[in-house]
Amino acid sequence: MKSLRLFCATGFAALVIITGGCNLTSSGPSSAPLETTTADTIKSVFSNHTSTDTPLEKRLREQGLVDIAQMDSSIAVRLVYATPYNFVGKRLYTGLNKAFMLPQAAQMLLDAKQRLKALRPDLNLLVYDAARPLSVQQQMWDMVKGTEMRNFVANPNNGPGMHNFGAAVDLTLMDCTGQPLPMGSGFDYFGDESRTTDEQTLVDEGRITPRELENRLLLRRVMTEAGFTTITEEWWHFNIMPTEKARKILTPIE
Repeated sequence: MKSLRLFCATGFAALVIITGGCNLTSSGPSSAPLETTTADTIKSVFSNHTSTDTPLEKRLREQGLVDIAQMDSSIAVRLVYATPYNFVGKRLYTGLNKAFMLPQAAQMLLDAKQRLKALRPDLNLLVYDAARPLSVQQQMWDMVKGTEMRNFVANPNNGPGMHNFGAAVDLTLMDCTGQPLPMGSGFDYFGDESRTTDEQTLVDEGRITPRELENRLLLRRVMTEAGFTTITEEWWHFNIMPTEKARKILTPIE
């Protein structure tokens, strides 16, 4: 059997034994491209949506929240705060391994995925964070208060943030191998490169590349067309409604 070389949006090739989800060509020098299919063969490889609910996850369901990967298993989930690989350097989510959100947010996210597929069948969505208990929000704030990073974390003493209602989602675009597309900064990077206010200047100064800006604009396009709104500090963060409205009509997660 000939090896197959897989070409994705990140611009690198990988040897694969799967079919579907990418442009596949034989490794031979005169080979013709094979059929291109969607990236839906990449399931929620980071998600534990098939596992038994923890007590916290059961409580989230009782509050009316839904597990996005259970609704569409092709949307990948890797909850960064369920790992030690985040700006705090330790696991913050105990008993939370699934991306829960309000049903309205989930339906909007499914819409965004379909819009993405219509434009780029080779790409998919990768969720980094969704519903977040207030107790975790307090831990995050305690880490950044009094520092230059404080503008990037909502102070729970001022009221619950959108994640605390399950009304926000942090995510990026994923290529057909399951790798996130370059966006000019990593998730939870606390610096100007994560902001959305003057991205062309960031390109002009060489701080992000034109391709990274294109990736951001594509993510924002499909998310805002699906009804989400953005914030200026984080390219990866999207809300389903204004914070003031959420605090009036929604119940936060303790």
